[in-house]
Amino acid sequence: MQITYDCPKCLQPERSEVTAASQAIMCPDCQWTRPIGEGDLQGELPTRCLACGCQDLWRQKDFSQTLGVAIVALGVVLSTVAMAYMQPELSLGILMVFALADMILFVVMRDCLVCYRCHARFRRIPNLEQVGAFDLEVNERYRQEAIRLKQAEQSVAPR
Repeated sequence: MQITYDCPKCLQPERSEVTAASQAIMCPDCQWTRPIGEGDLQGELPTRCLACGCQDLWRQKDFSQTLGVAIVALGVVLSTVAMAYMQPELSLGILMVFALADMILFVVMRDCLVCYRCHARFRRIPNLEQVGAFDLEVNERYRQEAIRLKQAEQSVAPR
């Protein structure tokens, strides 16, 4: 499996390969290390985030959200231009082509795991069907936790 995460110490993006024999993940920039315990992996499936230890992970398609939004925006713009030239059939055809492309990408793209707390991404893991999809309530809990921690750090920091 491959894990992409931001190092908790130096905040640099890192990528590591993790196998069943791996003992730890390590940042090559600052030498930060987090050991991989016995309970961290269940076969090839992580039971918790290997970067931060969070037990809440969710499954999503491994596709750039920015690219996805750009593709949708392109479809809207092209369809709008076709409508501006009074060609509703072409406009509808453009929307249908983009919808078909979206369906094909959805079927073809693999899933990955994402950590709610640190947003680490775990790729190349088989059988992800047992992991739940995104849960807005859980995400909001971690978002609020991050806000409270940031406020606490700011109130403790000397001025």
